[in-house]
Amino acid sequence: MRTFQVVVERDPETRLYVGYVPGWPGAHSQGESLDELQSNLQEVVDMLLEDGEPEFESEFVAIQTIQVA
Repeated sequence: MRTFQVVVERDPETRLYVGYVPGWPGAHSQGESLDELQSNLQEVVDMLLEDGEPEFESEFVAIQTIQVA
């Protein structure tokens, strides 16, 4: 079983959850709920892995919080 980090956002216009695997072109999807998004992302990643190992354009490191005055 493989594990990938996923960034999840909510589109302010459509109110859909949008998720993507950072640095992996094509590894993105959307859903009306977090459960639907997760299922959709799993399906996309499964299909992409059928083509072989992913070639990442960048490496996900972390999400940080900053403070500004």
